[in-house]
Amino acid sequence: MKHISYLLILFFTVSIFSQENDDVIEPDFIKTIVLKSTKVNSYTPIIALGSSFIFSFDDLNAEQLDYYYKIEHYTYDWKLSDLSSREYINGYEEDRIRDYENSFNTLQFFTHYSVVFPNKNTRITKSGNYKISVIDEDDEILFTRRFVLYESIVDIGVSVHRSRDIATINEKQSVQFVINHPNLLINNPKEEIKTVLLQNNDWNTAITNLTPQFYRGFQMLYKYTDKMNFWAGNEFHYFDSKSVRNSSVTIARVDSGPELYHTMLYTNIERIDKPYTNYPDINGNFVIRNVNSDNDALDADYTWIFFTLESLEDIGTKKIYVNGSFNNWRNDESNEMIYNPETRLYEAEILLKQGFYNYQYVTVDKNDTVSNHDIDGSFYQTENDYSVLVYYHKFGSRYDRVIGFGKGNSEKIQN
Repeated sequence: MKHISYLLILFFTVSIFSQENDDVIEPDFIKTIVLKSTKVNSYTPIIALGSSFIFSFDDLNAEQLDYYYKIEHYTYDWKLSDLSSREYINGYEEDRIRDYENSFNTLQFFTHYSVVFPNKNTRITKSGNYKISVIDEDDEILFTRRFVLYESIVDIGVSVHRSRDIATINEKQSVQFVINHPNLLINNPKEEIKTVLLQNNDWNTAITNLTPQFYRGFQMLYKYTDKMNFWAGNEFHYFDSKSVRNSSVTIARVDSGPELYHTMLYTNIERIDKPYTNYPDINGNFVIRNVNSDNDALDADYTWIFFTLESLEDIGTKKIYVNGSFNNWRNDESNEMIYNPETRLYEAEILLKQGFYNYQYVTVDKNDTVSNHDIDGSFYQTENDYSVLVYYHKFGSRYDRVIGFGKGNSEKIQN
């Protein structure tokens, strides 16, 4: 990612939260990275301090190598904090990943690594932003992932509304929230409080650096009508590859490739000029599963997923990508759609583990501006998750504490 001058950072609040900023991207042989709470139906790496969460990944080299994890504390804007590891960890900040096992009865061999926190060697004691790095035997960082630990010190009420701008009233959603802090005295909210607003837990589109508009007793009100708007996008596409033997409503067929199965999805058609249609999704997330297994982590196989898109939209020099939580919302050569003049379709093939996946088509222009609505349109009725993180840096403190996490959904959108 390009380095941005300090002056530009002051104006473009989203840039400092880009997922690719100083992150180490996993190599091709590392797949299916999961970092989430162990609670059922939890998908995102925003976790209550002290509760259990799991970190796991697959190594397609299947050599049972020794890998190590390292956990580091970060500031609100993802810079290394001034805390030493002993100030935020009881135990070790770096340790070997001891739980690993080879796949069973799969065409693609892999070693599955996992570690659950807290554990007897590592217990995180402070809330905040964190990065976990995976380090190989040569002491090289293989890849990194971000996560957030929060405390429930304040309550946050989140509501979703239609845009107040007549030009985008049918395409955008506006978020408002209230922070209630009856048990916390905040002397200077504009300096001590920072907030992050997320749509579907995608940090690349985070809205930050908002200050309260109003104060009412022990409440801070964020009621902006212009600064907290998101393109609503459309419901995510999906497929379920839990079985490699059957087709489905989204899978046209499954072929036996030279080494691995090839899962051919039905061609997606652009929806920008189609009427909005509501159908359930999990807002960009994925779940690993295999219909014939009791141990999805080891028995779910890898298949090549073939995506095809028919689009007549004039996107100029923009590039099209297929993304979602499965690739950490990243856009690069691995998920770029390439136009095939013979089929007149955009095509991409991605190696994914069996499971249920949500995905979307986005465009990226030469300025790295991402659009989730060029292909599939944007409709205010779209069901999206919205999350608010509240950071507290008390005067004289040495780190940014996450004192609250609030959630809202546009299913109950307000006019």
